[in-house]
Amino acid sequence: MSVTISNDFLEATINEQGAELASLRANEIEYIWQADPKYWGRHAPLLFPFVGRLKDDQYTYQGKTYSMGQHGFARDKLFSVVEQTKDKVTFLLESDEETKAVYPFDFALTVSYEIWGEGVRIRFNVENTGTEEMIFALGGHPAFNIPLTEELKFEDYFIAFSPQKSRVKIPLEGPFTNLDQKTIGQTNTNIQLSRDLFKEDALIYETRGLNAYTLGSEESSHRVRVAYNNVPYVGLWSPYPAEAPFVCIEPWWGFADTIDSTGRLEDKEGMNRLAANEQFKTEFSITVS
Repeated sequence: MSVTISNDFLEATINEQGAELASLRANEIEYIWQADPKYWGRHAPLLFPFVGRLKDDQYTYQGKTYSMGQHGFARDKLFSVVEQTKDKVTFLLESDEETKAVYPFDFALTVSYEIWGEGVRIRFNVENTGTEEMIFALGGHPAFNIPLTEELKFEDYFIAFSPQKSRVKIPLEGPFTNLDQKTIGQTNTNIQLSRDLFKEDALIYETRGLNAYTLGSEESSHRVRVAYNNVPYVGLWSPYPAEAPFVCIEPWWGFADTIDSTGRLEDKEGMNRLAANEQFKTEFSITVS
């Protein structure tokens, strides 16, 4: 099942499975990747309660071992629709016996999509409904069709960063982060797309304050922009060496295990901590032209 919201310019369709944005259409153009399994069978999954991979796909908490696949379980869960209007819809996922078998916290995850003007705003609210501190990560993973029009090719596009300044880059070794090998990423200028750009998997940057990332081409007026305030990390990804016609721009509140991870959730880098009965609110936006 899916829900469609719209205004006079833009139409968004969101699947109840994973509360996943499955379509974003304007100008007779589909901006969201249509999940062709030949390359990647998802559109824009939500990442919760982990971002990235855990060592051996497991972790320990308070001495007990739990199994968890890459990016957590929310993307495969059926959310309930708790509010819907013409231009807004809100989804809810709550902890249950199944989630607590792999993640021992009580929570309520609310995700809302709201169309405004030429964009959609995605808001998250994580509530700790338990009695002890909750440890979690959160992320968006929207994939955008590149090229957006048939006459262009992947290499005609660039990623533009705003503000144009250098950012700390976190390298990956396999699926894991190496925080000891951070470098300065040259995001003070546009980065031209190429397949080799993603040869070492995702490009991960530390971000602070207001940030925006635009996928565009000098040969077209049609573009996609992802923007946010105070999101700590962003991942940029397209599968390599497959010539997949999409690029992901991923706001992250967390990242994969480090290469020297202990496996203890209490020690895991980049996680968020939420006291009992407290809420964590954040958002990002996607605009198109």
